[in-house]
Amino acid sequence: MPEGIKKGLELRDVRICLRGVELVSVDLTIAPGEIVTLMGPSGSGKSSLLGHICGTLPDVFDVSGQVMLDGSPLDGMAPQDRHVGILFQDDLLFPHLSVGGNLAFALPSSVRGRANRRARVDEALRSAGMDGFYDRDPATLSGGQRARVALMRVLLSEPCALLLDEPFSKLDSGLRDQIRSFVFDLCRKNQLPTLMVTHDPEDGDAASGRIIHLD
Repeated sequence: MPEGIKKGLELRDVRICLRGVELVSVDLTIAPGEIVTLMGPSGSGKSSLLGHICGTLPDVFDVSGQVMLDGSPLDGMAPQDRHVGILFQDDLLFPHLSVGGNLAFALPSSVRGRANRRARVDEALRSAGMDGFYDRDPATLSGGQRARVALMRVLLSEPCALLLDEPFSKLDSGLRDQIRSFVFDLCRKNQLPTLMVTHDPEDGDAASGRIIHLD
């Protein structure tokens, strides 16, 4: 995404239909650092909307409207060119890579040199309270540690917007509060326009932002 004034994520009258049935209709602007929560029952189009924003929605869906990020249209762009990060309820860490290898995988090609790439990963681990975890096997991590690594991997890819798809639903209640605060604080610190899909009202309350209910 070209450098310039941050305008956030804009969904301009976006409508998604399947076989003639409208699933979701949204007109929304999310400012840099703002977290907007999208709630609704299963089948209300929440995940379809996220798929459309990040460019992975199957062609079987009919879509109208426009998605803009920092003033540039995303429609028609390949997913890897959109600079939109997404965090799922499953951490999806690569089991054959170390913790550091998982994080290094996300680094843009513009970060060159082994020492420079290692420094970026070490910095991310320190910011996540996991200094010294570079060589750890992901299988040895706790649920909270895996969630933090998954988020840092998304952030290392240098996204300009972040999508959260039920990211806390598999965490126990005590851990959920901790990881929610960690994720939301980093969204605001990095000035990422963030759209969160969830079934849990507590997620929306913790985000302290607008909550949109889909029928």
